[in-house]
Amino acid sequence: MTRRNVLAGARRAILFAGVLALLILALSNPENSNEISQPAVAEEEARTIEERIMEEERLVETEYRLADRRNFLAEKCAEEGLDKPGNDSLHKPNAWEFLVNRQHHLIWCNIFKAASTSWMYNFNLLAGYSAQFLKASKTVPLTLARQRYPRPTAKELATYLNDSVSFLIVRHPFERLLSGYRDKLEQSLPNTYHSKLGVHILSHYRRKTASGSRQGPRYPLFEEFVRWLLCEWKAGNELDMHWTPIANFCTPCQVRFDVIAKFETLHDDQNYLIKHAHLDHVIKPEWKNPTRGTQTKNAVKSYFTQLTKSQIRDLYQMFRYDFILFDYSPDGYFELGREDDATTLSPNN
Repeated sequence: MTRRNVLAGARRAILFAGVLALLILALSNPENSNEISQPAVAEEEARTIEERIMEEERLVETEYRLADRRNFLAEKCAEEGLDKPGNDSLHKPNAWEFLVNRQHHLIWCNIFKAASTSWMYNFNLLAGYSAQFLKASKTVPLTLARQRYPRPTAKELATYLNDSVSFLIVRHPFERLLSGYRDKLEQSLPNTYHSKLGVHILSHYRRKTASGSRQGPRYPLFEEFVRWLLCEWKAGNELDMHWTPIANFCTPCQVRFDVIAKFETLHDDQNYLIKHAHLDHVIKPEWKNPTRGTQTKNAVKSYFTQLTKSQIRDLYQMFRYDFILFDYSPDGYFELGREDDATTLSPNN
């Protein structure tokens, strides 16, 4: 029997013993004149104890899961040679993207499209902004955060890591990519940076009709966006933070992370993080900025069927380290792609 099973069994035994003791106490107390209400009170007390013990069990399970993720990451970093120091973006810490709260000893690498809105709100609360101010403010939350959290140097980050809890939140690479596209291009607001980027993509990657015109929606289709993105990646150009691979953005093989939370298990993971960092008196688990319309995981098929198999293979290569380091699989995506045709090979036709 594993240690985990032993702990779970022990906690269940404590639970049942506590419930039984409370019921016996409530039923046998001679000073209680209200015989109808006392069992109800005992039931409520027992339920509270049960909930606390079940929560403790979830925390223990989460702690094991997070330890497994840290070990898995270390193993894969070593296998891929990413744990060695170097001069490229994968082999040296990218301290630029970290937010460091010295008061609460909490460090976060903010990965966009992976619960970033929720945790930017939390970090702004920890920085001293009130909930009322954040609700009324028209300033971009990241701008507010950077007014309180200066970008650290690699040396400063290494020092801060010694007495802080560090974390990041990861997500399936293809879901994160699709979420970024839908939020920043498909649903872009007029006259913003991303709406102008969309116009640029349309002018270069939307195919012309026989009459020489370009027809379609005002925003790039997912396939047009992917053709542009792959060209940018293959050219070695700097990528937008909303679709930069996590391996480059947070350099997880060069920086120690205590908590590797996942979008798919975020409820339990962030509950653990908040308690582990002793912040439950300051912040609560939040889930802000839900996707408008169909949830990303349910929309995958309709978008990835626009792509060819070679485009999906190229996207996998672009996000290869994110898949490997965080134990994600591309299974189910390659089959969605259509067969390649000659028109896919050039930007504009």
